[in-house]
Amino acid sequence: MTMKFLRDAKVYNKRVLARVDFNVPLNEKGEIIDDFRIRSTLPTIKWLLKNGAKVILMSHLGSPKGERLENLKIDAVQQRLTEYLDLSVVKAPDCVGKEIEDWTREMGSGEILLLENLRFHKEEEENDLKFAKKLAGLGDIYVNDAFGTSHRAHASIVGVPKFLPSFAGLLLEKEIKALNKLLKNSQRPLVAVIGGAKVSTKLKLFKELLNFADHLLLGGVLANTILKAQGLTVGKSVVEENMVAEAKKLILTGTNFHLPVDVVVSDDISGKGKIKVKGPASVEDEELILDIGPDTLSLFGEIIKKAKVVFWNGPMGFYEQEEFAQGTINLAKIITQSGAYSIIGGGDVLSILDKLGLAEKINHISTGGGAMLAYIAGEKLPGIEALK
Repeated sequence: MTMKFLRDAKVYNKRVLARVDFNVPLNEKGEIIDDFRIRSTLPTIKWLLKNGAKVILMSHLGSPKGERLENLKIDAVQQRLTEYLDLSVVKAPDCVGKEIEDWTREMGSGEILLLENLRFHKEEEENDLKFAKKLAGLGDIYVNDAFGTSHRAHASIVGVPKFLPSFAGLLLEKEIKALNKLLKNSQRPLVAVIGGAKVSTKLKLFKELLNFADHLLLGGVLANTILKAQGLTVGKSVVEENMVAEAKKLILTGTNFHLPVDVVVSDDISGKGKIKVKGPASVEDEELILDIGPDTLSLFGEIIKKAKVVFWNGPMGFYEQEEFAQGTINLAKIITQSGAYSIIGGGDVLSILDKLGLAEKINHISTGGGAMLAYIAGEKLPGIEALK
């Protein structure tokens, strides 16, 4: 079976149970730090309202592990939604139960109900079928618009579609089409830029991209780990030691990847120590690699300028410290000026683009971290499979 999309659904006066991803970062006061995921779901919510649906939104927030934690109530999301939609968004005290079901049956066309945090019930992550059936009782139609959680086999993602007619939301459709452009219909040359810190996940991505990218440009802890796998001394640089052997095997299988030809090093990550630019083979024992150097940026820039499609996941260095953020900042400028179709994944890169005012120049910014990496790595996402 093929997936059905929301724009083909008849939603007028129907209770539409939409699984969205409002798992946004909060500060110590419970205030939202970054609402990108909320903003990304607005087109689906507005489409449902415009077409006369009774909109019931459900999401998780954080990892309460089945406990009702005050600091993980979904109140801040309710407030932000009310601001963006300029209408009343009612928040339910729970996400299941007769009271909530009765509430949904009394809703009028064009009204919104936001359910409480799904993960206050341990049955959500356990993919409990009884819990899924209770959730399904709140709607007439199910919509998955939570790409960022679609790699999880949880009750609201894979259980509910067993009981209701199911559709992919506008955001989920957009994510799939953008990533398929990268994977299946790509114009050439296709350039992938991989950085960041999570080497175990990035190595899977690296392995898959070796098969179809024309060029892989590497930075961050992934580059450090591969440099070490090549036998270079990387000093005190952050390296994922248990991945070095795996990296050794991988670098024998491809020649289309590019490591830094020069690096920014220091003996102090605070930026107060001596900062030098040198070749990766010259890193001393007490030094850390903290960014890519100017020659690497120039090399990467020349490759990106010829690209038709650019995929970028993860910063090039320790970008949190201004002295070591220049590689990532300048790379962002090169990519947005290149004219290539650009796809960005990963919250770190998004926050950099936001600060630089460049986010709007990117063709597609993915809301999925782990889900996006899994999709590119060729894994079947449970949430997408459940819609077929």
